[in-house]
Amino acid sequence: MKILVTGAEGFVGKNLCWALKNIQADKDRTHAGLVVEVVYEYDLDSTPEELDAWCKDCDFVFNLAGVNRPKEQSEFMTGNYGFASTLLNTLKKHNNTCPVMLSSSQQASLTGRFGDSEYGRSKKAGEELFFAYAKETGAKVLVYRFPNLFGKWCRPNYNSAVATFCNAFANDLPYTVNDPSVELELLYIDDLVDEMIAALQGNEHHCEFNGLDVLPQTDGKYCYCTITHHVTLGEIVELLKSFAEQPKTLVMPEIPANSFAKKLYSTYLSYLPKDKAAFPLKMNVDERGSFTELLKTGKCGQFSVNISKPGITKGQHWHNTKWEFFIVVSGRALIQLRKIGSQEIIEFEVSGDQIQAVMMLPGYTHNIINLSDTDDLVTLMWANEQFDPSKPDTFFEKV
Repeated sequence: MKILVTGAEGFVGKNLCWALKNIQADKDRTHAGLVVEVVYEYDLDSTPEELDAWCKDCDFVFNLAGVNRPKEQSEFMTGNYGFASTLLNTLKKHNNTCPVMLSSSQQASLTGRFGDSEYGRSKKAGEELFFAYAKETGAKVLVYRFPNLFGKWCRPNYNSAVATFCNAFANDLPYTVNDPSVELELLYIDDLVDEMIAALQGNEHHCEFNGLDVLPQTDGKYCYCTITHHVTLGEIVELLKSFAEQPKTLVMPEIPANSFAKKLYSTYLSYLPKDKAAFPLKMNVDERGSFTELLKTGKCGQFSVNISKPGITKGQHWHNTKWEFFIVVSGRALIQLRKIGSQEIIEFEVSGDQIQAVMMLPGYTHNIINLSDTDDLVTLMWANEQFDPSKPDTFFEKV
């Protein structure tokens, strides 16, 4: 399949083109059966001759080109409606009736706060142009009205509040929230790209609109992405505050699968400058080696790394409720456990050559001994709860 993407260097276009190129190069195995032969990337630096040749040759068009922030209001109609006319006329010139997708906007509804939107009028005009084209040529037309978009590579201080806030927190810049209670409907770029690829395969989702409300309908005039998130500006800012604090607190905020928090965290990280891509950890060092906390979670404990010098024994304590995994990743060790009140010792000889997890059981005193005379022992440790110095639940007792 030969695919033409207009607006290829924009936020959506760039993400879509890279997804298509991954499929083309067989790097993405999640879309078995979809063959991408070539991706034609049209943008401002492309020539009319290239557009002409690509319109003649393509099997599917994603029209993502448009104007968001022109110098003059009149440029909305020129950039959004005018280019759409050029694109469709070029397809007609070559009698190419391949499917064409149009990137429109909620503002095309011209309702509510968008009732007097020049941008919305230009998008609405583009929609009607595409519907007329479909009626005239019989070509399949897919018109999507996108809500607010966010994700990696989105330009801050342009047309995305999420991008602006993410960039501000990542780079310690000032930001303003006039009304934290304002709610946005947000569409994540990966969810949008998944829908675009589904549309490429003929599996798009159809709907009608009642104002801004999506009404799913199999034979609906419009198309939509099924996954969006309704979030207030205040909620976005509070999440970003917790993300920015993570290198200091080591606490990873809750980011459940497919949640807005997970997608926002990925977006936030994409704006980090080089000097924040790495951060120091506090190593607790003594003559035996070191112990370093790596990561803490709100509900699932914490991760640490322990380094023991040759011949050193560490541990020799037990817990009432706390339990741990010891995972030796480098070196050779003997792990011993003894149930409190018993004389029986359970032993595990472990090494980084055959990685395994050994559980430190509640009510069992335990230790870990570096069996090497020359090499350090490196052990990854997980505890089911964050360490609380006011209630450590740790009691000295030799194995």
